[in-house]
Amino acid sequence: MKFLVDAQLPKRFCVWLNQAGHDAIHTLDLPEGNRTTDDEIIAFSEQQERIVVTKDDDFVQSYLIQARPSRLLLVSTGNISNEELERSIQKHLASLADAFDQSRFVELGKDFLVVHE
Repeated sequence: MKFLVDAQLPKRFCVWLNQAGHDAIHTLDLPEGNRTTDDEIIAFSEQQERIVVTKDDDFVQSYLIQARPSRLLLVSTGNISNEELERSIQKHLASLADAFDQSRFVELGKDFLVVHE
């Protein structure tokens, strides 16, 4: 799977995904870095067929109202350490592919994975 990780999440998130065999980039890797607008992130993710990974509710609202971005992974862990975030990713990473086979909007919590319809 291909991912675009948003600014609220650490760049290390990409490392975890890449180490698992996925293709992940961070907004810091884009020409405008973390100043890239939400619309630009959405356009880039759709051009590259990437799943937007974010904590930002603005992307959820955009998805619900406009069906954009075309695929969304919402990280709903609250404020946790990067180590706890990594454990959550590792725990649910294998299930993500199945989740995105079923839905275009998936939510990752500290101890759960929700496939939204």
